[in-house]
Amino acid sequence: MTQQPLRGVTSLRFNQDQSCFCCAMETGVRIYNVEPLMEKGHLDHEQVGSMGLVEMLHRSNLLALVGGGSSPKFSEISAVLIWDDAREGKDSKDKLVLEFTFTKPVLAVRMRHDKIVIVLRNRIYVYSFPDNPRKLFEFDTRDNPKGLCDLCPSLEKQLLVFPGHKCGSLQLVDLAGTKPGTSSAPFTINAHQSDVACVSLNQPGTVVASASQKGTLIRLFDTQSKEKLVELRRGTDPATLYCINFSHDSSFLCASSDKGTVHIFALKDTRLNRRSALARVGKVGPMIGQYVDSQWSLASFTVPAESACICAFGRNTSKNVNSVIAICVDGTFHKYVFTPDGNCNREAFDVYLDICDDDDF
Repeated sequence: MTQQPLRGVTSLRFNQDQSCFCCAMETGVRIYNVEPLMEKGHLDHEQVGSMGLVEMLHRSNLLALVGGGSSPKFSEISAVLIWDDAREGKDSKDKLVLEFTFTKPVLAVRMRHDKIVIVLRNRIYVYSFPDNPRKLFEFDTRDNPKGLCDLCPSLEKQLLVFPGHKCGSLQLVDLAGTKPGTSSAPFTINAHQSDVACVSLNQPGTVVASASQKGTLIRLFDTQSKEKLVELRRGTDPATLYCINFSHDSSFLCASSDKGTVHIFALKDTRLNRRSALARVGKVGPMIGQYVDSQWSLASFTVPAESACICAFGRNTSKNVNSVIAICVDGTFHKYVFTPDGNCNREAFDVYLDICDDDDF
């Protein structure tokens, strides 16, 4: 997720299990542990210049960097640099172990233990990684200015999802079942009527969630059968969704938008979600029928509306208490706990940009 810098933050990303997040900044890169919140390391401006994007590989020493901002050091926004912090060397260039260069700007990077995915506006590249990288796949996409894409981190499933050629569609590719160098048969889900604006896979890659540019509904689909599992209503006013994430066991889903509200939905027991009061009235006209049938969030909380944020679930502290973390580009960290009956309370607030380095990255 990227936005105009506030306090110098150009983009924010969680790692694959949401236990850490990385912060690309005008002043370099910062890496944080989520629970407890602490800075795990940073690359300063002298080392890397200003950064546009950064992606972590789990909790390893490898980072994917894309230059950006006002004073990038190494290259243009059309290259992905792999930084290995475990490499010895006084000069920062000693730690740059790989470079992927393109003719057009890189909009997103996704990594798993054996592959790296690089997203351009109309094309997605997949390489073997990190040893002796070679190009495995190349996919043409619909115009994708946000670089939308998600990659399943699971060892069992190598699923990649991105916007399909048809407006509002999702394309799913099983990277394990597709021969490198061949164009796979498209596995398409017609998810929305307008362009896709946000997409996310659950940890095992069995469910994909997406929202359109309208941003009122989030739809979930089974990645095997392509069937729609559930439709969740964020609200009635259009909104730009920044982030959708599943809880670790896929029991809940959270979503953030430019309305400044983080919504929490139940997936395992959808009876916990709120329904429209009109649903109790009985038969209604076709115009509002869909609206009435919608499931609304069981809980929600607010963050500064002017500040984009990413959200994810914290580690469960007990069976009936779950938590959601929101990280905002204004430098704030919010943790809320919620119960299945919809009670939601703030447990922690911090300014992560003011936290000092805990140890070497």
